Amino acid sequence: MQIISEVGTDDLAKVYVGKIDHHAIEFVESIQPPLTREEKWVLVLSCLIGCPVKCLMCDAGQECHGILSKDQIFAQIDHMVLRRYPDKKIPSKKFKIQFTRMGEPVFNPAVLDVLEELPSRYDAPGLIPSFSTVAPKNDRGYLAKLTDIKNRLYGEGRFQMQFSIHTTDEQRRDQLIPIRKMSFEDIAAFGDKFFVAGDRKITLNFIVMDNYPIDPCVIAQNFNPEKFIIKLTPLNPTEMATSNDLKTKLDPDDGRSVSQLVSELDSRGFQSLVSIGELEENQIGSNCGQFVSRIPLSTTSDVLAAPLRSA
Repeated sequence: MQIISEVGTDDLAKVYVGKIDHHAIEFVESIQPPLTREEKWVLVLSCLIGCPVKCLMCDAGQECHGILSKDQIFAQIDHMVLRRYPDKKIPSKKFKIQFTRMGEPVFNPAVLDVLEELPSRYDAPGLIPSFSTVAPKNDRGYLAKLTDIKNRLYGEGRFQMQFSIHTTDEQRRDQLIPIRKMSFEDIAAFGDKFFVAGDRKITLNFIVMDNYPIDPCVIAQNFNPEKFIIKLTPLNPTEMATSNDLKTKLDPDDGRSVSQLVSELDSRGFQSLVSIGELEENQIGSNCGQFVSRIPLSTTSDVLAAPLRSA
């Protein structure tokens, strides 16, 4: 993998653009001010070269050119780790590796191989992998294998599992995420098998948008609050969100804009996390759904042709 460019700052977030087989992939590192890197460091990896799902709000899903190998995924991690910790000893109390930048991870078996090898490859006591999926149907046993890996290698709350659902309206969910997906009943049944005592609760992720309802009654009818937690996020600014006329209902400047929803979930026993990132990341392009390298690598681009800035 050739690193073509980077965008951002060490003080918050950086997006790295790599070139593989004449295509761009992106990966991200970030911190969460006021926390230092030694307290929390997040790496966000690509699993595919693009994504075939084509979620309506995602700029990275307009085309797909295949899966990344285990070595290509590790190359992303190594680029970010070795420039700071060449001995691979990572002191961060919370070292999160998210498989969420480009591509649905369930479509790439190499992600499982990476998860198998991560604990032995780096000296990172704070390691917490984070696996987020839109829940493709007929995963060919993928999630069962993931469950086994979690139980063997990432017990005691050292693994984060997330399903990105975004709405409780099944028809609207199909419009937003236009592939065959696990039903809510399927996801709940998986949760019964996946979750064991001591695990982090499984996250149900909702981007809070106009015309995409989130009904606490539907959530309570399908999911166990002892095993699932709700995450509410604003819609990040992307070209696809604009072209599809998607609008956020969660004001990124005011988390209280969803206080009634949080209260209704709480009354049904669900913990809720209102997750609003640093707004500067929207300008960097490091937030979920954003894609800084929309311009093909075969064309001239000041962004992609820029030399790497020193760390």
